Amino acid sequence: MKRRDLWPLGLGAALGLSHVAARRTTLPAAQAKSPEDANASAACRPQDPLQALMDGNARFAALERAYGRAQSPAARQRLLAEYWQDNCHVGAADLAQSQMPWAGIITCADSRVPPSWIFDTNPGQLFVVRSAGNTAFDEGVASMEYAVANLGTPLILVLGHSSCGAVSAALDQKPLTPLLTRLVQPIRAALPQGMDNLEQAVEGNTKAAAAELIRKSSLLAAAVASGSLTVRSAVFDIRTSLVRLL
Repeated sequence: MKRRDLWPLGLGAALGLSHVAARRTTLPAAQAKSPEDANASAACRPQDPLQALMDGNARFAALERAYGRAQSPAARQRLLAEYWQDNCHVGAADLAQSQMPWAGIITCADSRVPPSWIFDTNPGQLFVVRSAGNTAFDEGVASMEYAVANLGTPLILVLGHSSCGAVSAALDQKPLTPLLTRLVQPIRAALPQGMDNLEQAVEGNTKAAAAELIRKSSLLAAAVASGSLTVRSAVFDIRTSLVRLL
């Protein structure tokens, strides 16, 4: 299932990424817990999902730094062509039979925040819910309940990001459409009155959404209490491409 290594050493050294190439290895497989788990999807489940996300983000950030240093459009295109998720891959035929995503991601709909790229993952690994402002809206919470109860997902990460337009709109007092007002209401409710610092507001909203998951869902709360589920929050910095845990 592991793809061939797509990083020629010469190109990696030229772009200052040889250390990244060395780290791109197959995720450690978790032990199958039942006969049903002994399938291709199970082989791509890491022993430490949160660390796997952070390691994948480090690879992505290194790619972005190298892309910025590339001297020509051709060099940039070659870099992108040779960088592809090869940590662990499950083929379409196996995915058609089952899925075992090892992390649930609740994040913003912002086009600059693509979870699979940010965490260097492949199909079948992330169960993603997206909505402007990454709030714990009911349908998103229910989706995570499905991932935890039916797919055995052991981690949920609520991911905010820098320069979030939804959080900015929540801080602003300008009139919004009825639907947009409803969308930013949970953000406004999560923040202190009078807050005007966007970075602090993004962090506060993200932490509040993670806490709201547990408050809204007895299923998720029970999974956390039993130790079968971890819920964390983090912020993605668009400029640096780095994810910072909160």
